[in-house]
Amino acid sequence: MIWILLLVLAAVLAGAWVYCVLTVAAVRKYLGVRPRHAAPAEPVSILKPLHGLDEGLEANLRSFFEQDYAEFELLFAARDAGDPGLQLVERLRREYPGVPVRVFVTGEPPYPNAKVWSLELMMREARHDLLVMSDSDIRVTPRMLSVIAAEFQDQRLGVATCPYRAVPGSSFWSTLEAIGMNTEFWGGVLVARMVEGGVKFAVGPTIAARRRVLEEIGGWQRLSQYLAEDFVMGQFAAERGHGVILSSYVIEHRIGTQGLRANFAHRLRWNRSTRRSRPAGYAGQVFTNPMPVALLLAAARPDWWWLLIPTLLLRAAAAYAVCEMVLADPLCRSKWWLVPVQDMLSFGFWVAGFFGNTIVWRGRRYLLEADGRFRMVAG
Repeated sequence: MIWILLLVLAAVLAGAWVYCVLTVAAVRKYLGVRPRHAAPAEPVSILKPLHGLDEGLEANLRSFFEQDYAEFELLFAARDAGDPGLQLVERLRREYPGVPVRVFVTGEPPYPNAKVWSLELMMREARHDLLVMSDSDIRVTPRMLSVIAAEFQDQRLGVATCPYRAVPGSSFWSTLEAIGMNTEFWGGVLVARMVEGGVKFAVGPTIAARRRVLEEIGGWQRLSQYLAEDFVMGQFAAERGHGVILSSYVIEHRIGTQGLRANFAHRLRWNRSTRRSRPAGYAGQVFTNPMPVALLLAAARPDWWWLLIPTLLLRAAAAYAVCEMVLADPLCRSKWWLVPVQDMLSFGFWVAGFFGNTIVWRGRRYLLEADGRFRMVAG
């Protein structure tokens, strides 16, 4: 029995080594595609849901006011008029009088996904067909809209996901999570893009899409049924034959400072949601994290300790390719020694994600259905 277990672990480790090689190849393939920056560029509506004062919110919002782009508008929405994020928007609007800005108060959402309700109301009022939907914890450079608009000159394109470089706050746990996002998570997205012959889903806190595509796939009312509405947005668009891509523009995702409890709850919610959004892909994540498997083998057979050496080298190569070549991430560059620590923690959360079907989101409990939909439950 022990030999069967050892053989299974060895097979998984071999698969993880292959996956590391695929990650490097996927990075090279992604970097080989860049848009032509040709005029004219079409006007853009930026939709931003707000909920309180995120860490660094002023700098995040200011970066969108400072877009070096001919024609764009900013739309903001919050649940109530007293939201401090809306007050900050009013101050920034006075500083940038040349930027068209509109503000909306949504009230209580009619369905569990409050973010989707905000996006639905803003899309109704948006003046332009090309929409950029961006969370409040995102920071960009002035050229963001120029790059996205250049990509959307391809009229077959329906949805584009912006990769992000996670930037943590001051806590140790946020630092570990950012390292995981910048190595393991985006490595998985890039490999999926390569082996599936393109992107068949959308992820992340900044997505660009055409209004007519969103309407064609069922609109926000359909998307509101899912916790991972970003994922299914790209999935539904791809199923209808629209182009879905991973944008060449990398944003900054300011994940803020989280203590242990809040960070662990967030990670568990993410893993449980991912398992239901893409069950086969979630099971396949066993190959994305070679270090825990190699350590298990070395613990069971100490004479196989040498397996740790190629595992470390291949994991380092994959992490370097994603962090340095795609994301230009200074965090992993300076704290590379935390990557194995994060890998062990990530493996634990991956296992935990197979159990349980409830999550807590913004103080409310929800039940996750098998197909990725969710609904509020008491307690």
